[in-house]
Amino acid sequence: METVVSGIRSTGKLHLGNYYGAIQNFIKMQHEYNCYFFIADLHSLTTHPTPADLHGNVKQVLVEYLAAGIDPERATIYIQSDVPEVAELYLYLNMNAYLGELERATSFKDKVRANPDNVNAGLLTYPVLMAADILIHKATKVPVGKDQEQHLEMSRTFGNRFNRLYNHEYFPEPYAFNYSNNLVKIPGLDGKGKMGKSEGEGNAVYLSDSPEVIRKKVMRAVTDSGPTAENQEKPSEIQNLFDLIKVVSTPDTYQHFDELYNKCQIRYGDLKKQLAEDMIIGTAPIRERINDIANDQAYLRQVARFGAAKARESASKTIREVREIIGFRNF
Repeated sequence: METVVSGIRSTGKLHLGNYYGAIQNFIKMQHEYNCYFFIADLHSLTTHPTPADLHGNVKQVLVEYLAAGIDPERATIYIQSDVPEVAELYLYLNMNAYLGELERATSFKDKVRANPDNVNAGLLTYPVLMAADILIHKATKVPVGKDQEQHLEMSRTFGNRFNRLYNHEYFPEPYAFNYSNNLVKIPGLDGKGKMGKSEGEGNAVYLSDSPEVIRKKVMRAVTDSGPTAENQEKPSEIQNLFDLIKVVSTPDTYQHFDELYNKCQIRYGDLKKQLAEDMIIGTAPIRERINDIANDQAYLRQVARFGAAKARESASKTIREVREIIGFRNF
């Protein structure tokens, strides 16, 4: 069975874009592949070296992924810092990562421009740590977005370089993997693009949002003054609302409002109210599970320890073999 590895950000709550995109793919993958899903708390330090509540952030993400459907009995879900072998492999790979190639990484350039006062070594070697996360389990499939494809290419480079330097075909080549070719893209409420925390709190509907909060956010969504001609093309901010309805509502609901729009009879207030209620209904089971799991400290502790043990079993085997290949020996 092929191995899949994917990192989960340790900062921020999960929103509908996460759920209908990556998480639903993870839920499918865990039934067909040997999956390792880790909460990337070490990675978060590259841009947030002094987090206000690192443990709280990690707990929130763990709770929400479990509530959304990740099964710790099927997939290995663990906290990155609970597996010290990752840091050890990161060290070995850093010895064979070159300054020039790291400085050319697009994400590094972007982060330097955005945070010129926090250009730390961890930020520079971020692709090496990502490679360690993948190679530690000898994964061949990595679900990543377009923004991470260059990092994945560098992971292949570091793995192949290790194989070549030590004359040992040890690490397999990992490749980008999407469970479905038709990935669901969830637009934001501001009408400017995809849903995401980086676009502002009002742009995203979070899985843990209360019904009252969801209603307020949706009612503030950007609209225009309405169509002026029958069957006219929808502007982007209106199309975004219809795209959201297509995901969370029934086909009949979508068709109803689409016909009203095409006849210049639509009332955006009614559309938003329906959209908000359908979002509330769709997220209700997850929201209830979030509350239940968050209050079950014993279960969370059990999941974290079980995941760490499973991840370390795989990681420690890799590190033993890597040390042997490099030439470390016990006296």
